[in-house]
Amino acid sequence: MSGEERVNAPALVSSGIVLGGILVLVAVVYGSFTIIQPGNVGVVFNRWSGALKTVGQGVAWRIPWVTQVQSYPVALRTYTMVRRSAEGTVQGDDSLDLPTKEGQHIRQDISVTYNTSQEKAADVFRSFRGVEIGDIESTFIRRTIITTAQNAAGQMSLTDLISNQRGQLQGQIQDNLQHEMNKMGFVVDKVNLGASHLPDAIEQQMQQKMAAQQQAQQAEYELQRQQTLAKAKVAEAEGDAQATLVKAKAQAEANKLLQQSLTALLIQNKAIERWNGTLPQFTGGGAVPFLNLKDLGGGSGEGRSTAPGQ
Repeated sequence: MSGEERVNAPALVSSGIVLGGILVLVAVVYGSFTIIQPGNVGVVFNRWSGALKTVGQGVAWRIPWVTQVQSYPVALRTYTMVRRSAEGTVQGDDSLDLPTKEGQHIRQDISVTYNTSQEKAADVFRSFRGVEIGDIESTFIRRTIITTAQNAAGQMSLTDLISNQRGQLQGQIQDNLQHEMNKMGFVVDKVNLGASHLPDAIEQQMQQKMAAQQQAQQAEYELQRQQTLAKAKVAEAEGDAQATLVKAKAQAEANKLLQQSLTALLIQNKAIERWNGTLPQFTGGGAVPFLNLKDLGGGSGEGRSTAPGQ
């Protein structure tokens, strides 16, 4: 080493010490605070004393290497487990395997919307030893969703799972999941059941069953339609018969009254009303028709009308 190099060595050491001190100072300053993003709550943990406290969004101050700050979401998050890889939290077919009461299995899409209880954020930190929310989702939350859904589905039949009791299943999962997750400091907002995916064999059986049900319903409808038409025809026939009977009775009553009113005097009076005053012409030598005016109230022979020449 030359004399000039020996002279510059202390200066280089001093420069290195200063630079190192600056870097340490920067690290201390940078590590003395953490930014709590909007929609999150921060938990400050003192490694020496074990004390925990929660802080809101913004700057959370801490002592480097002494305190730890972890944030958890108080805004809603959604954990999704579906068949389509582009939609789920985990890539690939991540739909739930749900058993049925009969021992059959289906695949079920599900999503759970939840958040961290701000009042229990410190409990979340303590229960899960300060790990991030992503790690909690992939372990505790995921396992709890699967277990809760399978227990609820195992008490129901296949038909109920995919049809009329689907809403009941969703509500049961939500209630049970809320109970389990609330114990660990989380609040379940909503459980949504998506598409149900049946094995090919079960799919064919369900389609055949639905086709048979539709045929039975169509046959029942056709039977009811024919019965309705038959009843309508019977009613129409009864109505026609009733109308004919009423008409016949009315006609008989009219004939009876007419027969009672047809006296000889009335018949002759009707004939006079219709006579135009002209006697009919006869080629024979018989007597001409007569009008018995006496019967009409004309009195003695003075009022008699006889044929000409008599």
